[in-house]
Amino acid sequence: MADIVSPLPGIFYRRPGPGKPVFVEEGVAVEAGQAVGMVEIMKQFTEISASVAGTVGSFRVEDGGMVSPGDVIVTVDEG
Repeated sequence: MADIVSPLPGIFYRRPGPGKPVFVEEGVAVEAGQAVGMVEIMKQFTEISASVAGTVGSFRVEDGGMVSPGDVIVTVDEG
């Protein structure tokens, strides 16, 4: 299992914008480099990508939740 962590402080979003579908759902396959969410700080958005290919395990941060650098956002079961 691999942890995807926040590289910076801010607010985590699972969607690219209001009313849009989430980047990924739990239990769905992802490729390395695929977006799983974004972190916003001072109106600047940084895409958060899967570091490995696998299946999305669980989100550890709620949509709209605060994150700090190093906080685990989502787990990915490799394979």
